[in-house]
Amino acid sequence: MNGSGLEFEKPILELERKIEELKKFTSSENINLHSEIERLRQKLEKLKQEIFENLTPWQRVQIARHPQRPYTLDYISMIMHDFIEIHGDRAFSDDKAIVCGLARIDRHKICIIGHQKGRDTNENLKRNFGSANPEGYRKAIRVMKIAEKFDIPVVTFIDTPGAYPGIGAEERGQAEAIAYNLREMISIRVPIIIFVIGEGGSGGALGIGVGDRVCVLQNSYYSVISPEGCAAILWKDRARSDEAAKALKLTAQDLLNFGIIDTIVPEPLGGAHRDPQAAADNIKRIILNGIKEVSSISKDDMVKARYEKFRRIGRFIDPAKTP
Repeated sequence: MNGSGLEFEKPILELERKIEELKKFTSSENINLHSEIERLRQKLEKLKQEIFENLTPWQRVQIARHPQRPYTLDYISMIMHDFIEIHGDRAFSDDKAIVCGLARIDRHKICIIGHQKGRDTNENLKRNFGSANPEGYRKAIRVMKIAEKFDIPVVTFIDTPGAYPGIGAEERGQAEAIAYNLREMISIRVPIIIFVIGEGGSGGALGIGVGDRVCVLQNSYYSVISPEGCAAILWKDRARSDEAAKALKLTAQDLLNFGIIDTIVPEPLGGAHRDPQAAADNIKRIILNGIKEVSSISKDDMVKARYEKFRRIGRFIDPAKTP
């Protein structure tokens, strides 16, 4: 049972607490309450289905931000082994909001790059709440080029509300660093598999988000702006974030329908935080399948297909001009 419940999860958490209390009472008082516990379990499963299979876009955003949701380093520990972290952009500093390194998945060597948030205030300050500075994006592309040199596939995990918008970041070329990554990632001659594991916010996400396969976890979101930011701009009222989330079409299913992403990664019922290993296993399977598929084509065709994939995003047809 997870104690950090969201508002719409409260009926589920209350029922889970009742079940735990009955289990403890049964054990301590030697009273048989198994039939009552089983009845509550069945009720709990039905309630989970009703709530989690009918989530609104705003509720999915809340799950994407859940404080217990697995982050990049969690997935690395569950999926990979022999991880060696690589630090620094060789120009300014080491941005801890982005983790980069080399690892193995089973017998496969990979390069792993991902945003990293913190679990408490101190770690969030260290990781800058997952919002990278220019040096983070420069570190990321430096490591990708190392991977290209040694013909190692690249996997990236996106989980950021957006690139850091501070004065220092702008002075050091935030926009240029992201734009440079977009250009360079298009032509990297190794497979690149992208996962949005939590928040996928604007250019901060795109800075490590150009690849051959773009996959979004079921309860993650990918958007040009946060729902709160959108509501503040459109209606001058952040309280209308739920309306903004719906209008932005930021859920995994919306993105798949528009052809922006390739795959929705299934999550355990209620979100990845309820069974992190199950979520990790799903990601691992898609990584291995993606690397196999992309590696089967020539490098020239791979780069060409990647370029065309991203050029198609945002195209529209004017019905008035259609023959």
